[in-house]
Amino acid sequence: MWEVSGYLGLFLSSFIAATFLPMQSEAVLVALLLAGKLPVMTLLVVASVGNVLGSVVNWLLGRYVERWRDRRWFPVPADKLQKAQVAYQRYGYWSLLLSWVPVIGDPLTLAAGVMREPFWRFLLMVTLAKTGRYLVLTMITLNWL
Repeated sequence: MWEVSGYLGLFLSSFIAATFLPMQSEAVLVALLLAGKLPVMTLLVVASVGNVLGSVVNWLLGRYVERWRDRRWFPVPADKLQKAQVAYQRYGYWSLLLSWVPVIGDPLTLAAGVMREPFWRFLLMVTLAKTGRYLVLTMITLNWL
């Protein structure tokens, strides 16, 4: 039962952390790594898949709900979305390598949807960025560096 709840908790925290809701998936990953009861590679995969899928939600939001961007309930303030769009236009899909960075990463993934970034390229760049971040965090936690 420990395994299922550990994986589920990590997946959910990683997924939610990639959306606009506040969550610290890194803390959950580190706790599970330090507990040492689950395979490291499996934890890395679960965290990465959850985080990438959360970013896919942002891409879909950007792709299909931009028409409601001026509504009060829209998840991104207009000024942040505008900044993300300007940055995205300036740096293009390479900016998605910063999708793991707090505060700017989520708006960038939304902007990629708004800017009609092809899904395959979005998925590739975001997967590299988010998996790389979890890999470095894992290496630091387990003193592999």
